[in-house]
Amino acid sequence: MGMNDMIQFFRQMSGRLGSNIYAGVQGQTNMQNISFIRQLQKEMKENNCLDTHLEELQVVVFDLETTGFYPEKGDHVISIGAIKMTGSQPSKTETFYSLVHSPQPISNEISTLTNITNEELRSAPFVSEVLMEFYKFVKNQTLVAHHAKHEQSFMQKLSWDLLKTRFEHRIIDTSFLLRLANPVLKSIPLEDACKECGIEVINRHHALGDAKLTAYIWGHYLELAQSMGYKNLREVYEYLAKIR
Repeated sequence: MGMNDMIQFFRQMSGRLGSNIYAGVQGQTNMQNISFIRQLQKEMKENNCLDTHLEELQVVVFDLETTGFYPEKGDHVISIGAIKMTGSQPSKTETFYSLVHSPQPISNEISTLTNITNEELRSAPFVSEVLMEFYKFVKNQTLVAHHAKHEQSFMQKLSWDLLKTRFEHRIIDTSFLLRLANPVLKSIPLEDACKECGIEVINRHHALGDAKLTAYIWGHYLELAQSMGYKNLREVYEYLAKIR
């Protein structure tokens, strides 16, 4: 073997070793993530939010900014925002926000709507990293969202595609509590819900901004539920089931 051939041989071996080591680390990290999620799923079964007193109820209100409405057709998440709440009070310090790396440029329409640029998304953390950080923030707590089916569909796809596990966090839609004031109400835009509650609309179409607006709406109607004499979510569910 000549000198040039020997040099090429060691370069190839170095590349293969590096690739194998990287794959091993990635595999170990992924197994740790899956183990963490499975532990959360066990804890969620013990989290009886329906019977928790409304003043002590802990939830995480969250919002996703996405490129569209259909994850199965290629639409994807570009930012996640969340805020923790106890009872009707949003936390002043416990918030979560992250942009998400986009595999392809977003449209000018979405960029204008969300005020997120393609340059920001190119340097943002990958979705696998953001998803795990979000799960670590949420832990086993119940989630709240406005028009929750949108958030749920994207979370289900992300959890399956990246972790091959089902998304099992309970998500409560704000429209559930809105029906206390208007039993025939199905769903209304976030801006209209804010108007109903006398909430000033700030930072609309920003994931954390929308999460905070949703938290204020949730808090408003949670206080209404308490004023009507309901002690927990189960009592509210039972009441609303009767008037369908």
